[in-house]
Amino acid sequence: MLILTRKKNETLRIGDDILITIVDIQGDQIRLGITAPREVSILRQELYEAVRDSNAQAALTVQNVEMLSLLKKIPKKDEK
Repeated sequence: MLILTRKKNETLRIGDDILITIVDIQGDQIRLGITAPREVSILRQELYEAVRDSNAQAALTVQNVEMLSLLKKIPKKDEK
């Protein structure tokens, strides 16, 4: 992890096209301004994790539904 010290209104650059500016500092909170191309997704970590977990749960649900569908197609012993 790279740790930098920045003051209000100072900017740091990531690559050629992402800028992060310290917009405001109030106590232990800072406000960041981020300039990035539209195709770059920017999410808070907790939101990213919630979306990832939701997607994983949805994938499991789909797998379970598909498995139940397949199981229903298998004839039982006494149905042969």
